[in-house]
Amino acid sequence: MEHFGIYGGTFNPIHNGHLHLIREASRLLSFDRMLIIPTNIPPHKAPEDLASNKDRLEMVRLAVEGMDKVWVSDLEQRSKGRSFTILTLEKLRFLFPESRFTLLMGADMLCSFDHWHRWKDILRLADIAAFARDEGEEAMLEKKAAALGRAKVIRVEPLPLSSTMVREKLRRGEDVSGLLPPAVLDYINRKGLYKA
Repeated sequence: MEHFGIYGGTFNPIHNGHLHLIREASRLLSFDRMLIIPTNIPPHKAPEDLASNKDRLEMVRLAVEGMDKVWVSDLEQRSKGRSFTILTLEKLRFLFPESRFTLLMGADMLCSFDHWHRWKDILRLADIAAFARDEGEEAMLEKKAAALGRAKVIRVEPLPLSSTMVREKLRRGEDVSGLLPPAVLDYINRKGLYKA
């Protein structure tokens, strides 16, 4: 049975924290394939400076180029309306009926998971692997994972970094070369994304 890791998000923009997680999750969970899926329209409020679908998809492709077993999917961007995880999983189940799926998410997503659209159906189709962004989150995550059942915590060295932080630094004209893959930073500069 093929095991897919699924990592979705706005990736606005994708940064080194995302890549760190992709590498560590792939190593610890031995995925056969990792699917990176940029959202179409987030179900929560989208940031005012959300880059276009085309730009976010291209930045993700540039960021993971050359990474073994990592695939970028435009599945959600080809769908109409808001991006709900359950709808994506149902499509993946149809495309890969014999495969196993594990959703990757951060602490904030796991803590609010039981408020997601059709969250119980999500648990019927996929496992969850959550990771801590900050020191000291493991105990809280373990408790939440145990309550949900099909969830576990991945222990990785935290790399505190967010897309919001990157966008703010870009707006202020600060150096972000250590926060983004060079190809992504070059793309942002060429396209003039996230400028004040």
